[in-house]
Amino acid sequence: MNVETCTPSPACHQSLPSPAMLRQAIPSHPDLDERIKMQRRDICRVLSGEDSRLLVVTGPCSIHDPVAALDYAQRLLQLSEAVSDQLLLVMRVYIEKPRTITGWKGLAYDPQLDGSHDMAEGLRQSREVMRDIVSMGLPVATELLNPVVARYVDDLLAWGAIGARTTESQLHREMVSGLSLPVGFKNDTHGGIQVAVDAINSAAHGHYCFSVDDSGQPAACVTPGNRDTHLVLRGGASGPNFSPESVASASTLLAAAGVAPAIMVDCSHANSFKNPERQPEVLSSVIAQRRGGAEALRGVMLESFIAAGRQAFTGTELTYGQSVTDGCLSWERTEQELLRAAQALRAPMSCSSLQSVSVE
Repeated sequence: MNVETCTPSPACHQSLPSPAMLRQAIPSHPDLDERIKMQRRDICRVLSGEDSRLLVVTGPCSIHDPVAALDYAQRLLQLSEAVSDQLLLVMRVYIEKPRTITGWKGLAYDPQLDGSHDMAEGLRQSREVMRDIVSMGLPVATELLNPVVARYVDDLLAWGAIGARTTESQLHREMVSGLSLPVGFKNDTHGGIQVAVDAINSAAHGHYCFSVDDSGQPAACVTPGNRDTHLVLRGGASGPNFSPESVASASTLLAAAGVAPAIMVDCSHANSFKNPERQPEVLSSVIAQRRGGAEALRGVMLESFIAAGRQAFTGTELTYGQSVTDGCLSWERTEQELLRAAQALRAPMSCSSLQSVSVE
């Protein structure tokens, strides 16, 4: 091999603050820490079935404008008060986006959306918007994509997701095993569930692993294991997997592996054929199944923002509150559907059809 032809090591783009430094610059406080602890506890109780409510993780596909994110959060907080007897609302605050090849990777990577990749500013904005949303009183959720990024925000999270592309990753299973928050593992992109079941079992055990400590230094860690994990059905290459038959099959697979049957349905992605306007159909099915006795169904996920659809960013002025990644439901439609879902769950069991329940 000609050493001169080898790919060089990546050059440093910029120095970053350590996780401890960013936490000091954008601090939590004891009252907020206690609130997050209680939010995690409430979500765990829903996932375990101790709390009969349905967990709803909803929000933009990705955060690109902190102002619009806080606007959405205020609306969601008001809605939460109206549906809290039936639904536990948690806001999606996704600051990283997985990419098959290339594309905008999220607020943490490129907060200006211009290719400047000011990651230090991206981390600052990401932590600040999460802290501000939690301060409002809303639980915060995100996808845990890069374990290094997770160290900067994990103390603010009430729930986390491991995506379809990373559920099989040993690194992510080890990371989850060291977190003190509930986490959902998605089925893989082909629709396979066994990989997520294996991930749940792996994360429940302690691991010896390499990590980064709060000072930013490499560290050898021993994790305690995380038993507050569950399955997320998001469909796959073979199609949707939220039908009663799919849910029953997943429940059987979980039980056979000795895993508590707690299932969330992602109403987006392959379950809606990547059409955001079909998400309410998936939500309706979940509500009907819950009312029909599918106790394993404990949660749903929706992609929703202020304006419907998605937009490309090409240097022109962006539409306020509209996604720059996957298409989303509008706020008006989201509010309508969640009010409808809450009302359906309140209705006597003889009125089991979601479609039969009207919202004034």
